[in-house]
Amino acid sequence: MTPEDQEETQPLLRPPGGSAPRGRRVFLAAFAAALGPLSFGFVLGYSSPAIPSLRRAAPPAPHLDEDAASWFGAIVTLGAAAGGVLGGWLVDRAGRKLSLLLCAVPFVAGFAVIIAAQNLWMLLGGRLLTGLACGIASLVAPVYISEIAYPEVRGLLGSCVQLMVVTGILLAYLAGWVLEWGWLALLGCVPPCFMLLVMCFMPETPRFLLSQHKRQEAMAAMQFLWGSAQGWEEPPVGAEHQGFHVAQLRRPGVYKPFIIGISLMAFQQLSGVNAVMFYAETIFEEAKFKDSSLASVIVGLIQVLFTATAALIMDRAGRRLLLTLSGFAVGWGPIPWLLMSEIFPLHVKGVATGVCVLTNWFMAFLVTKEFSSLMEILRPYGAFWLASAFCIFGVLFTLACVPETKGKTLEQITDYFEGRRQPLPVSGAPLAAPAFSLGGHGAYL
Repeated sequence: MTPEDQEETQPLLRPPGGSAPRGRRVFLAAFAAALGPLSFGFVLGYSSPAIPSLRRAAPPAPHLDEDAASWFGAIVTLGAAAGGVLGGWLVDRAGRKLSLLLCAVPFVAGFAVIIAAQNLWMLLGGRLLTGLACGIASLVAPVYISEIAYPEVRGLLGSCVQLMVVTGILLAYLAGWVLEWGWLALLGCVPPCFMLLVMCFMPETPRFLLSQHKRQEAMAAMQFLWGSAQGWEEPPVGAEHQGFHVAQLRRPGVYKPFIIGISLMAFQQLSGVNAVMFYAETIFEEAKFKDSSLASVIVGLIQVLFTATAALIMDRAGRRLLLTLSGFAVGWGPIPWLLMSEIFPLHVKGVATGVCVLTNWFMAFLVTKEFSSLMEILRPYGAFWLASAFCIFGVLFTLACVPETKGKTLEQITDYFEGRRQPLPVSGAPLAAPAFSLGGHGAYL
């Protein structure tokens, strides 16, 4: 093993004697970051009640026909795809905390444009801006949370990203039950403003600070998050590990996570769930439900309950089991975002997560924009059978290629993809087992 490899494989943050930290402020910091996903969940859910509301609205409110309504729902995903690229650049340049603070601006600006909209183009422009913010938040929040959490709670806290997304969707559905589109957009400004306020008091992640050679700031962040900074050590981060270069794609520690991350994001969207979330009320109207708004709220409530269940069992059941056996809210909703934040080495995390988020939102655009056309061509039952087939392919891919990451440090996960299996302590466990094993399951790519 070369000295460079040794630098890369040692944990950036490790407690003396393998003991795990027990600070509680890490939960507060995770909540503050998760307000970003709450905001973009509201954006995703906004179109479901807003589209029928805009169709009922009298002039001078903009009017939505069928084609305009599909663009109103889908254009968010184009903005989010661009936000994923921007977020991948920001997260490495500006840091995790500042990136979260900055994404509050397009959230509020986008809803402000929607409130002031006098025509369709203003509506679409506002949705595009909120989509840009969604893309940044969907990338930065999982990275921030995974880097402040210790292995014992990383699954719980990482799953809270998706929990806050579906909570935001449910909030939009509930508020849309009583509010018209303009007031609903005003309500959408509240979560990002709250995030801006709370995140100001949270620290940058210790891993990012160490990568910037800011050891004193990193120690202070550890003290805040975990209650103690004594005894924690970090290796020097070599200049050769700063930034992403195309040649690094030859390394298994980079290209294997790339394939897994991109594939999971694609399969998540091909399940068709965003089409259901964006157009829930319209779908129930076409299905002749007496109260389509109530049906949409019930869907949102089910999402919240089962995603909360996933958060509670994530660190016990593991990622692979839930991806294989569950439905969307328990497995394919939260886990691709969690794995995206876990599997990439620190020096390529910004670019790699940006590519994953770009993939996710581009696929979301295709699915949401063409969902109505698919239902016309294949009939509704055919469209949903097609989504079921992609779900099956996603399970097969998981069984073949996705490793288990529960209880592992981020550095041990990198070791696995690089093919290094030296015994490292896992969450205070004895050194008898390999640092990162599949337990007899999964395979190298």
